[in-house]
Amino acid sequence: QVQLVESGGGLVQAGGSLRLSCAASGRTFSSYAMGWFRQAPGKEREFVAAVSNSGGITDYADSVKGRFTISRDNSKNTVDLQMNNLKPEDTAVYYCAATTTAYPSTDIMDFKTWGQGTQVTVSS
Repeated sequence: QVQLVESGGGLVQAGGSLRLSCAASGRTFSSYAMGWFRQAPGKEREFVAAVSNSGGITDYADSVKGRFTISRDNSKNTVDLQMNNLKPEDTAVYYCAATTTAYPSTDIMDFKTWGQGTQVTVSS
């Protein structure tokens, strides 16, 4: 069973950058694709980015393409989300999640393990 803990959230001005990190426990981390989701107040949780178990395949929501980069380090059991050129509409709680397959997914139902979330607030 993988356990996930996010860090790196905070308050940033529009146009700024933040890097989120997710630390995973468990020996099977390198077997699973990982993803980042976000949930803004009053809205449903939505897909942001995903990466395959090896790190070689990534996928992004259209709203973050070209601004966000997902990466993982299987030697450290971490998955990061580099967020550049942040916009006020990126304000949300960001969640790290793990699938049970190797290939990345955009479907929230494929993600079985979740972290507690970290708040990102972008001021205009």
